[in-house]
Amino acid sequence: MKLLYPTSLELKPELLEGFSVTLQPYDVTKPIPKDHRDAEILVTWTNTPENLKDAQQNLSKLRWIQSLAAGPNDVLNAGFDASKIAITTGSGLHDRTVAEHTLGLLLSAARRFHEMRDYQSQGKWPAHLGGPQPDRPAGKFTTLRDANIVVWGFGNIAKTLVPSLTALGARVTGVARHAGVRDGIEVYSEGKLEELLPKTDALVMILPGSDSTKHALNAKRLKALPKHAWVVNVGRGTCIDEDALNSALDADDIGGAALDVFEKEPLQESSPLWKQKNLILSPHAAGGRPQEAERLIAVNLRKFIAGQELQNIV
Repeated sequence: MKLLYPTSLELKPELLEGFSVTLQPYDVTKPIPKDHRDAEILVTWTNTPENLKDAQQNLSKLRWIQSLAAGPNDVLNAGFDASKIAITTGSGLHDRTVAEHTLGLLLSAARRFHEMRDYQSQGKWPAHLGGPQPDRPAGKFTTLRDANIVVWGFGNIAKTLVPSLTALGARVTGVARHAGVRDGIEVYSEGKLEELLPKTDALVMILPGSDSTKHALNAKRLKALPKHAWVVNVGRGTCIDEDALNSALDADDIGGAALDVFEKEPLQESSPLWKQKNLILSPHAAGGRPQEAERLIAVNLRKFIAGQELQNIV
């Protein structure tokens, strides 16, 4: 049995030794070499569409794909059929990095670091941002303490993020497909959004990309937010109607937005979002650092050999 692992990530193949599997590195930017088209297992990370398409067409013995990305979109878009080949994701490998990035965006929004940086680049002293300030003023988002943070998409990343938010004094509410209490946080169904949004100081979106989540945050829901509320998106760019968001920012209907993901990436130069005064933009930088990938691969490799159900199966 042969396993192909990508050179696009500094994996430690010695941690995968001990299995009756031949480990073979491969370049994710080039076609799979003919000598390795007999592989039964393919580990993917930042593979080009051309590489994945080549693998789909030529790896005739392939039985399992372990993606190290949080979602399977790139693999599925290449034409791999999840009903014929086991496809597993890297869900869990990005929890800490995305949670940390989200916390950074929230703190930047509350403490106006982006504005301070703008003034710094102009060599100006932003006196209105320093000195004596009102403590937790009503109708403004200036601190995480006592802020109402709604996390929409309450999976592993949210569970990793929440302890940091609550430690800083935030009041956290979750929104997911199914209601319940998760790790001590009240999680409501999406049907409750209309009740939650008007009381929200910051809306954190960690939704997956799918037809059901496309433009989940639309003009109507943006209008339901308070004028001081911020929107933070570290899930998928397709979950926000960017035209509606831009209009809301133009009209000062919301306080601002901090976006790590966009409908089309890289964000087009013609996008008006670049010049919005209350928008923090990061270039899909929240994740991108799979942690403990070898551990997930080893767990699933053991299950695969034993004929058991794999972790993070699509």
